[in-house]
Amino acid sequence: MAKQKLTQNQKRRIQSNNDKTLRHHQRKHKKEIDWQEEMLGATQDGTIVTRYSMHADVENAQGEIFRCNLRRTIANVVVGDRVIWREGHEKLQGISGVIEAVHPRRNELSRPDYYDGLKVMAANIDRIIIVSSVVPALSLNIIDRYLVICENADIPAVIVLNKTDLLNEEQWQEAEQQLEIYRKIGYHTLMISAESGKNMDKLTALLADGTSIFVGQSGVGKSSLINHILPEVNAQTGQISETSGLGQHTTTASRLYHLPQGGNLIDSPGIREFGLWHLQLEQITKGYREFRPYLGTCKFRDCKHLTDPECALREAVEQGKIHPLRFENYHRLVAGCEENKSQRHFVE
Repeated sequence: MAKQKLTQNQKRRIQSNNDKTLRHHQRKHKKEIDWQEEMLGATQDGTIVTRYSMHADVENAQGEIFRCNLRRTIANVVVGDRVIWREGHEKLQGISGVIEAVHPRRNELSRPDYYDGLKVMAANIDRIIIVSSVVPALSLNIIDRYLVICENADIPAVIVLNKTDLLNEEQWQEAEQQLEIYRKIGYHTLMISAESGKNMDKLTALLADGTSIFVGQSGVGKSSLINHILPEVNAQTGQISETSGLGQHTTTASRLYHLPQGGNLIDSPGIREFGLWHLQLEQITKGYREFRPYLGTCKFRDCKHLTDPECALREAVEQGKIHPLRFENYHRLVAGCEENKSQRHFVE
């Protein structure tokens, strides 16, 4: 049975009840969590390594981690943020200090949330590792969704196909041909197996520089990859659902890990849908990097790149300059976003 969508009034009531509960909680604990000036040490720089609903873990320059409150003047902090914080002279209900301010972000990775609008997942990232899987099937459409996000965030992307130990020789060659589509347009791809260890050395070498983040649907093996790269972390892994083929959510909070060979890795909560409804059509189109040389050269300025006469994109497909699968996926994404926006507008 399909999940019934909430009306705007229902969403307002839910938000109102949530706000009342939060205000009551804050009033109840105000005296206990209100950090006074004399209770705090000097300001210092730190990095957010884990974010929870009400607190965040901050790492100082010596690698020590402190659980902190956030000043009410701070809108939000996410994993990867560089912050200014102060350590308390003593712990207060298990809290070690308070975050005072957030340094400007170099970049940020966001996804749309039905209730909260655009939600930032992580910041100051050097590359996004898009983890896909051969189970239940390799989906180029889902990969393209992530790539559109990466291109709009201007963060380099690497496509990783996990669980390749499940492939026979013929299936391996077929997967290689599909990934070749992305290699030809400049994306780095890897075929690996956390189970057998195949090509894991290539992945760890890639992660050794800068800060990377794993993204991908539930069940593609992100937690298993982290267990292989950082065995001591022992990240919880989930079983594939026998009915849907999708995995259960196994990570509840984004977390930044330091890698022994150098570099940092952010593990983000598994998400089954990575919506694009917050993007404009122009942003989705530019999210396909091989389209860019032809944009603005169609006969008509409002070309939909379908049956319009003298469409530069369609001609590029016919000439073999744009792969037809990517062109088909583009139109699927556009149609899906338009339908999603229409449903949201109707509900609201």
